[in-house]
Amino acid sequence: MTTNAGAGERVLYGCMGLGGSWGPEPYGPADIDAAEAAVSAALDSGITAFDHADIYRHGKAEAVFGEVLARTPGLRERITLQTKCGIRLGDGSLPGMYDLRGPSIRRRVEESLTRLRTDVVDVLLLHRPDPLADVDAIASTLTSLHREGLVRSFGVSNMGAPQIAHLQARLDVPLVANQLEMSLYSRDWVEAGVLVNTPEFGRGGFPFGTLEHCRDHGIRLQAWGALAQGRFTGLQQTPAEQATAELLVRLARSKDTTPETVLLWWLMRHPAAIAPVIGTARPDRIRACRDAALRAPDLTHEEWYQLWITARGVPLP
Repeated sequence: MTTNAGAGERVLYGCMGLGGSWGPEPYGPADIDAAEAAVSAALDSGITAFDHADIYRHGKAEAVFGEVLARTPGLRERITLQTKCGIRLGDGSLPGMYDLRGPSIRRRVEESLTRLRTDVVDVLLLHRPDPLADVDAIASTLTSLHREGLVRSFGVSNMGAPQIAHLQARLDVPLVANQLEMSLYSRDWVEAGVLVNTPEFGRGGFPFGTLEHCRDHGIRLQAWGALAQGRFTGLQQTPAEQATAELLVRLARSKDTTPETVLLWWLMRHPAAIAPVIGTARPDRIRACRDAALRAPDLTHEEWYQLWITARGVPLP
């Protein structure tokens, strides 16, 4: 089992779609079966890293995954388990908020371990920044969780370079991953670096300089939303999306693969070695990503730019 999981996996399976509805009703046998089918499809596709969060389906995503582990002896030793904490969903009396207080982190980790039916999380990500958090208290809690053997590695999610550096300065263990929204649709991650000195600079949401910081410090970039919610491989809503979908089909045919794989290759072709997180719960769509996990990205310099410019719908500055 990979012990520095966030830094090593080519593709991760995102488990947000598992566990039934987002409502309060409990999961049932059909939800466990669906989770097992998704996990099997991921494993068949060469994917052995599974990404969770304590809030997914109000904890039901972790719980049904734990049921799958209980059904399959030896599976835990063959996979990497990653989960996240730091977001509290609204419950009617309180609004949704962020909570990275030390005791809250510990409690959420212990609850995740119980639901996942495991004694250790391979990678724990802090889900979103908490403006009220005491970074020294966060570091102290993470250090304790590591020393106690409850968490092997740590990372962050939706954070920029200064926030990462601020936390890392107080930690003895390295932060190994940063999970951000990155895709051919959500292109701020790449455009932030080329729109400098243009009127468009600063209009996107991606924190400028974060890509370079993560590369310099060995922090693996993980891309959530990597399949762009099906905009290029499902229902297209704009002429640019339609043109991109057609280009993906042509490229996939020429490379004997699927449009989903080419879409992920576009991320993975970047020198930052971005690891896509696949969030679909459909086994057929998971298997359509198989070549992304098993083959090196097969895109030329020109093909990569052609996809980018087609998806933009306008030329580069």
